[in-house]
Amino acid sequence: MMDVRKIQKLISLLEGSDVAEIEIKEGEDSVRISRVNSGMTLASAPQQYYAPQHPQAMMTAPVAATEPVAPAAPSGHVVESPMVGTFYRASSPTAKAFAEVGQSVKVGDTLCIIEAMKMLNQIQSDTSGVIKAILVENEQPVEFGQPLFIVE
Repeated sequence: MMDVRKIQKLISLLEGSDVAEIEIKEGEDSVRISRVNSGMTLASAPQQYYAPQHPQAMMTAPVAATEPVAPAAPSGHVVESPMVGTFYRASSPTAKAFAEVGQSVKVGDTLCIIEAMKMLNQIQSDTSGVIKAILVENEQPVEFGQPLFIVE
């Protein structure tokens, strides 16, 4: 069986390129990763199939379930998601949130975590200011470039 880390690396490479499909064979094992309908599917030889643990983390179609937390979006600097994944406001369900509306932040402060392919990625503020809005609900899927925070 092909190493899952290699498969995840292939998915990452495919996401960051214009390539629509890639197929790799190692001995008797093979895996094909292709973009279908703006998303990705993952399949291998007919007798084996690899499915992602969190399929929503691999989708690139817009997700209608994410609604702004604030009723009106204030103006200011928008901190966007650098990747597709699942948005978490804290490091664990019982931990304090990294950022709250009205909190002062400076460059490099952790604002949230985005889980992508079982990897937790800390998203840091790229500007200093006060958080005016958190635009995503906790544990919701996010897209590349989706606004997460407004910092003024």
